[in-house]
Amino acid sequence: MTTRRKFLKTAGVGAAASLAAPAVHAQGAKIKWRLQTYAGPALAEQVVKPMVDKFNAIAGDEMQIELYTADQLVPTGELFRAMQKGTIDAVQSDDDSMASPTEVTVFGGYFPFALRYSLDVPVLFNQYGLDEIWKAEYAKVGVQHISAGAWDPCHFATKKPVTSLKDLDGLRVFTFPTAGRFMSRFGIVPVTLPWEDVEVALQTGEIDAIAWSGITEDYTVGWADVTDYFLTNNISGAWIGHFFVNMQRWADLPDHLKTLFQVCCDSSHYRRQWWYWGGEAALRVNGTKLKLTAIPDEEWAQVEAEAQKFWDEIASESEVKAQVVAKIKEYNAVMAKAGRPYRYT
Repeated sequence: MTTRRKFLKTAGVGAAASLAAPAVHAQGAKIKWRLQTYAGPALAEQVVKPMVDKFNAIAGDEMQIELYTADQLVPTGELFRAMQKGTIDAVQSDDDSMASPTEVTVFGGYFPFALRYSLDVPVLFNQYGLDEIWKAEYAKVGVQHISAGAWDPCHFATKKPVTSLKDLDGLRVFTFPTAGRFMSRFGIVPVTLPWEDVEVALQTGEIDAIAWSGITEDYTVGWADVTDYFLTNNISGAWIGHFFVNMQRWADLPDHLKTLFQVCCDSSHYRRQWWYWGGEAALRVNGTKLKLTAIPDEEWAQVEAEAQKFWDEIASESEVKAQVVAKIKEYNAVMAKAGRPYRYT
C-alpha cells in the first residue's frame, strides 16, 4: 500500500515520469493505455480481460491496453483520482467503490432494490436518460463516462445461517458503501477492506459475511471456500458498473479507436450478462460449497419498504440525485404495470 501511494505522489517526476507520460506520443507511435479494474485476478479473467484481449487484437500496432487488477497500481478507493490525473488512463469500476466526487456516485454498485434483473441497467441508461446524466456529471470532473453495464445481484454469503432479519443484527459485513449505509438500518456493521484481504478476513473472523456479489463471484474468487451459507434474498438484482477514461486521453484518441473501444466495452457488458445470469442459476442448483438460506418474504418486505424511504432521502440531497431517483421510480412503475415477465407480484 505504501508503494502504491508513493507511486501516485511521484508519478510525473524522476523514475516514475514514464508512467505518467501522455498516452499519445508522436504521430505514428503506438498508443499505450493502462486500465485498472475493481476486480481481482480471477474475476478479471471473466469480467474485463476478454474485452482487453479483443481490443488489443483488433487495434494491433496502433494501440495496446495494459490491464491491471484490483489495487495493483493504486488502491480501488483512489482509482478516480489516479484516472483524473492521468496516472491511469482508463478504469472499470462502479462509482461508489472508487469514491467518485460526483452527484451520481451513490447510485453506483448496488443502489438498494432499484433493479430486479440485469437487463434493467442498460434500459435505464439507454432508454430512461441515465447515460446522459452520467456523462454530464463526469464531464464536470474531467472524466469521460463511456458506458454502463450490469453485473451480478447482491447477496450475503455468511459464516453462519441467516434465516431472519434478526440474524443480520451485529453481522460484520464487507460490502459497498451505499449498500452498507442502507443495510446498517437492519443492524449490519459495514467493514471496509482491500479486496485482496477479504478471504483472509473471513478465515480469521475479522468479518462474518460479505454482501459484494452473487454466487458466481463467490465461487470464482474463492469466497465460497471460506463461507458456508448463501442468502437467496438480495439487496439488488444487479450491480451497476462502468468504463471510464481520462478526458484528455479520450480527446487525443483517433475517432476509429474511440469507436473500437466503445464497441469492445459493449461486448464486455453483453458477455457479463450471460456469464452471470447462467452462473447464478447453475451454482444455486449444482454448487456444492454453499448451503442456501432464506428470510421469509413477509420479513424481507420490511427491507424493501425501507428502501423506498432510502430513495426519498437520497433524492432530497440534490437536484441531480432527485432526477435519478425519479427515473428509477418511473422505470419500476412501468415494469410493475407491464407485469410478467418484467415483474412478478
